[in-house]
Amino acid sequence: MLAARNNIEIPPALPGFEDIGRYWDPVHNCHAAKILPGEYYVTRNDEAIVTVLGSCISACISDRKNGVGGMNHFMLPNDSGSGLGHWHAADLSASTRYGNVAMEHLINSILKNGGRRENLEVKIFGGGRIIQSASGVGQRNIAFINDYINTEGLSLVSQDVADIYPRKVMFYLPEGRARVKKLRSLHNDTIATRETNYMNELEQQPVSGEVELF
Repeated sequence: MLAARNNIEIPPALPGFEDIGRYWDPVHNCHAAKILPGEYYVTRNDEAIVTVLGSCISACISDRKNGVGGMNHFMLPNDSGSGLGHWHAADLSASTRYGNVAMEHLINSILKNGGRRENLEVKIFGGGRIIQSASGVGQRNIAFINDYINTEGLSLVSQDVADIYPRKVMFYLPEGRARVKKLRSLHNDTIATRETNYMNELEQQPVSGEVELF
């Protein structure tokens, strides 16, 4: 596949990720995959994964020894009836089930493509307070991801969460390096509108089915 305008060949995506938007980033001199809310991407290529976060969370997970890793971008639906930290199998609410599935899909895809669970390193970003109509959603997302990491025994090596600013995150594989830029000059309205629409979609289409914990 050739990158538009640059005629630079982009290495093939792993099976199942062909629809993720990918491009050549001339500023950072690398191939990059851009993910949106509800998406995730796993790669064995020398490339970056990019997203912009407001209240959402991205988990960046890598197995540097085996050269594979990925990133997701998710938000818990607004469920005022569920408490923080109660996503366990005995009592999975619709909202926490969504976050669990987002993490399960990312981790299972990394393992499927050569990663080993004992090597996984996790970095988390996001959970900003930018949606005025749902002021607690960022904190709920942060509480969920920390509870998930602790319960599953994963290794959290760094994080940049909370605050009031959107973030641009670039996660470089296979080395597992992350760069974060707080977008202080960016209009919060654009990201807040996108995330509000995304939250509404989640509430209208709750996740169904059983969740496999591992």
